[in-house]
Amino acid sequence: MSIVKYTDADVALMARMMRAEAEGEGKQGMLYVGNVIVNRAKASCLDFTDVRTIRQVIFQVQGGNYSFEAVQKGNLFYNRARSVEKRLARQNLNYWRQHPAKYALWYFNPYAPCPPSWYGQPFSGQFKNHCYYEPAAGTCASVY
Repeated sequence: MSIVKYTDADVALMARMMRAEAEGEGKQGMLYVGNVIVNRAKASCLDFTDVRTIRQVIFQVQGGNYSFEAVQKGNLFYNRARSVEKRLARQNLNYWRQHPAKYALWYFNPYAPCPPSWYGQPFSGQFKNHCYYEPAAGTCASVY
């Protein structure tokens, strides 16, 4: 059973985003990015009260910019999804979740050590270049 409803088009879209954001971090790094995408689709709190589908998550605009940098800057995002990334996306959609992104709603590459919090949200861990952050306790029960 999947965590959120999805179509084959959602799988391809999510696969493209996972590759664009974390190809340099291998399959594990792409799975962590996938965790964040799925968590945002299931969250009904904070910045994510009005996104319920994979497409809405990927193309969400916050503060005048897309939430995922790859949408506006990434050439990789606009390439066709490959079968390996589609398989990884399906893993995420069908309940693959793991620390440090298990409950994460945000990640970024600081090009420096990970800060202990990001916009008030606690650091949950790091994988290669990406720092992951989950909601502060008691602020987003729908993610857990």
